[in-house]
Amino acid sequence: MLLMHGYALATVEIETISWEELPPGSDDQTHVLLLCADKWEAKPWNLGNTDGIMLVTLDTRAHRVMLTSVTRDALVLRLDQTVGKINAVAREGSPEKLCKTLSQHLGVRIEQYILFDFQQIADLIDRLGGVEIEVNAAEIDYLNRYAISKTATDRPLTQPGIYRFNGRAAVIYMRIRKAGGGGDLMRTQRARNVFSSLADQCRNLSYEEAGSIANGILEHNIMTSMNLETMMKLVEKACLLRDCTIEELRLPPDELVHIPTDTEIFVQEVDWTACREIFLRYLEHSVLIQEAVGPGQ
Repeated sequence: MLLMHGYALATVEIETISWEELPPGSDDQTHVLLLCADKWEAKPWNLGNTDGIMLVTLDTRAHRVMLTSVTRDALVLRLDQTVGKINAVAREGSPEKLCKTLSQHLGVRIEQYILFDFQQIADLIDRLGGVEIEVNAAEIDYLNRYAISKTATDRPLTQPGIYRFNGRAAVIYMRIRKAGGGGDLMRTQRARNVFSSLADQCRNLSYEEAGSIANGILEHNIMTSMNLETMMKLVEKACLLRDCTIEELRLPPDELVHIPTDTEIFVQEVDWTACREIFLRYLEHSVLIQEAVGPGQ
């Protein structure tokens, strides 16, 4: 039996890999954890939960860009050996503790992170000129009932299709949970939709323009482990990978989740051993293909 906030959970033990046993990081494969606090204006001392959790992986060896979302209600084994929801780890501890916790569940070292609030993400999107998002009928109905500004999109939301959203409307779109089914699982997909679209828009930026965006990110976040030097190294890698198709993964997949009914809060019990195997295969598979095919072969 595991304990979470005083409630007994009848679940299998969560098996993790200790930080000391994790393989060292590689210059060829860089992981950056993007986090979003569930507030329009958050402070380091008043974060709220980090409901947005997305790992960006830049792999210059296999020439890949990968996005991995983690659902906010997943139960994890925290560093103090208690069980809790992953979205509370940074609030109750720190973003560094969340990086370490997620590392031990996924099997790779995650040491870089950037933590935003909703307004900072909205401002970044506006700085990039908005973002193109494809929406369906259920999402349009939700957004229109939410009373977003009439000027929030490049034309009125009337029928399914691709629209350009301003920053605030894009954040509201990413937060949709009760429209069209899928709940929080679709919410993570919407976040990946927006990030992928933004990345597509940045493919033709010059190194100087990308550097300017990086400076803006460093100046407008709640907390980050990155300085200008590490951020510019990230920009260099991103520029090398600008022609990549962006790959996506959501953890945990449906089949590895159990929803307990005897707790007072909604949580997801997760088979993290199986998730870790899926994640590591996801990271490694194309490396092998890249080695087998190789440039000019």
